[in-house]
Amino acid sequence: MKILVIAEHDNNNLKGSTNSTIAAAREIGSDINVLVAGLACSNVANEVASLDGVTTVLLADDAAYENFLAEDIAKLVISIADDFEYILAPATTFGKNFLPRVSALLDSQQISEITAVLGPDTFKRPIYAGSCIATVKTLDDKKIISVRSTAFDGVNSGSAIAEVKDIASVATDGKSSFVNEELAVSDRPELTAADIVISGGRGMQSGDNFHLLDSIADKLGAAVGASRAAVDAGFVPNDYQVGQTGKIVAPDLYIAVGISGAIQHLAGINSSKIKVVINNDPEAPFFKAADYGVVGDAFDVVPRLNEKLKAFKAQNS
Repeated sequence: MKILVIAEHDNNNLKGSTNSTIAAAREIGSDINVLVAGLACSNVANEVASLDGVTTVLLADDAAYENFLAEDIAKLVISIADDFEYILAPATTFGKNFLPRVSALLDSQQISEITAVLGPDTFKRPIYAGSCIATVKTLDDKKIISVRSTAFDGVNSGSAIAEVKDIASVATDGKSSFVNEELAVSDRPELTAADIVISGGRGMQSGDNFHLLDSIADKLGAAVGASRAAVDAGFVPNDYQVGQTGKIVAPDLYIAVGISGAIQHLAGINSSKIKVVINNDPEAPFFKAADYGVVGDAFDVVPRLNEKLKAFKAQNS
């Protein structure tokens, strides 16, 4: 069973979602080939080659793939798809951008966001906003799969180095072109990779009040997130959003402040190891999913927590 994994990277560094996708691939079979498509990304290819379980790295180094446009990446994958029974990609914005195109062009049903591999054709995936886990079996000859990276522990570097092979690029049709991108710059860890996440909801009342969470995050080395309600209200930018329609996170510690706990939000944080909820409504649904809960006004509890953390750091510095 030959498996193709499409690597997520930024032309300089490999994303951790790729390590997790390779881990999922290892539960399917042992012949794992990883496609690295980008521009001047040979360092990424070499990094992938050192990962445990990788058999071969396919390197497509071309300006056409610099910005990972869905149309171009999909055409490249299709050009080599005949050699593989499985095609896997992370269930991130990167994978979600091009993998449905691959599925449609190959006329093969995509299995989205798998969280477990039960067999070569049987997988588990969340449905109904994560409130249920479905066991699905595919009869397609070619299996197109996106992997929820938080459900698999990423592979590390192994003792063997896989072969890196250059492959030809595929001519683009020119129907789309890259214009620009605007990236938020932050010294804090990225949401999906953070060990600790503190998120605010509508209960924060305004964007100005998120500075209370920023102070906690700075002391804990945490990332700051938000519920969809807070994002829709304009409190914080879209890239803060955590949940089914935002970013899926699985930190060691997740702190929710002023978030009621809509099922769509819970779907994005269910894999968190410890969940702490601060809310003034004792009937908030989030308390049922929490490991620890504080019933109280966020504008009282959070400053007190901040002072306790400040004192703790002073004593241990």
